[in-house]
Amino acid sequence: MPPDAQAIQAAAAPVEPVGSLTRGLTVLFAFAVSIMIVNLTAAQPLAEPVARSLGLPASMTGLVATLPQLGYTLGMLFLVPLADLLENRRLAVATLAICAVMLVLGAVAPNAPVFLLAVCVAGATSCAIQVLVPLAASMAHPERRGSAVGNVMSGVMLGILFSRPLASVIAGHFGWRWFYALLGGLDVGLALVLWRNLPDRRPDFGHSYGALIGSLWSLWKGERVLRRYAISAAFVMAAFAAFWTGVAMLLVQAPFSLGADAMAAFALAGVAGTIVAPIAGKVGDKGHSVVGMRVAHIVLLAGVVLAGIAGAGWFGLDFTTHRYLALGLLVTAAIVIDAGAIGDQTIGRRAINMLIPEARSRLNGLFVGVFFIGGGIGAACAGIMWASHGWTGVCVACLVFVALAFACDAFARPESADA
Repeated sequence: MPPDAQAIQAAAAPVEPVGSLTRGLTVLFAFAVSIMIVNLTAAQPLAEPVARSLGLPASMTGLVATLPQLGYTLGMLFLVPLADLLENRRLAVATLAICAVMLVLGAVAPNAPVFLLAVCVAGATSCAIQVLVPLAASMAHPERRGSAVGNVMSGVMLGILFSRPLASVIAGHFGWRWFYALLGGLDVGLALVLWRNLPDRRPDFGHSYGALIGSLWSLWKGERVLRRYAISAAFVMAAFAAFWTGVAMLLVQAPFSLGADAMAAFALAGVAGTIVAPIAGKVGDKGHSVVGMRVAHIVLLAGVVLAGIAGAGWFGLDFTTHRYLALGLLVTAAIVIDAGAIGDQTIGRRAINMLIPEARSRLNGLFVGVFFIGGGIGAACAGIMWASHGWTGVCVACLVFVALAFACDAFARPESADA
């Protein structure tokens, strides 16, 4: 590890609430992050009605969904590291309260600039998720830390998968403003519950905020395990995002021609993949992270191949004639792809949460920031490939991302069998 990073970390002596993670608190953590992640992902199906209502030109419609993600990335870099400097419960509740205010402001926004500013700040303060995940890890016994992270991460993936159909249904019946108002109200209630139930975690970083931010680059350079798992997660997230971006365009066209309700039901199918998170966590806890990661990538590959068979006619399937068979295969592909992505992320998170307790929040922030970049690249590639080569192009892009994840895993040299 670089000397400057060692000096910074040597001064830190956080008081960790190890062994205090009960089953009830695990459920609370998972529920909390499932609500907060909706702040980021629900905007995708609402982009068009919001833009139409606020008079945004077509060229700027994408900002409705992009700015929350941009805000979240900024929060990863500049707010999440504060969890290694400030008391965690206060930080999580304060950022969540600000998020709730911004969501309500978005709900009543009189014009597009106010709305876009509100959702960008709401995205940044949604980074409270990455305060809670390492807090849960710090509360778990080290030998069960992977399982704890996996259980909490199940909430993240459930929130991602439920957010799109939930936003579509509420906005379709009551309007998009009511959706943002409801989400703001949920965040207020959640902040109160967290304030009453979270334990104190008081880090003792011993340096300034500037030194804290400056240590991010040192951590990235010095921690090979972090780089390995973050880059792998980025490629996997790219494949995940490319699939879900492309399948939304595939299913509204013939021969599938799904309506809004059917699309929402399809999105819910992926929820089944979340059962992998606690299993992957236990695999890591038993010292089989290397094998578990390879299995996750194989599962992801299988899902992409199924998607190609179902929508692109690979291996000779005529999906126009066998519409229901093809649709069933796409549902299976969604579940399998989600399972592979969740397995990769859960094993990676466990590995980085075992590295440096006093830098746990910064490590999580770097990890999440990198894989969100991968997700953005995957979504962009899906749009480009769909325009030029249709669903075949999207599936090929997914295969390339999976191959890169395999290569990252194969060429990395873990520091131990469990790394």
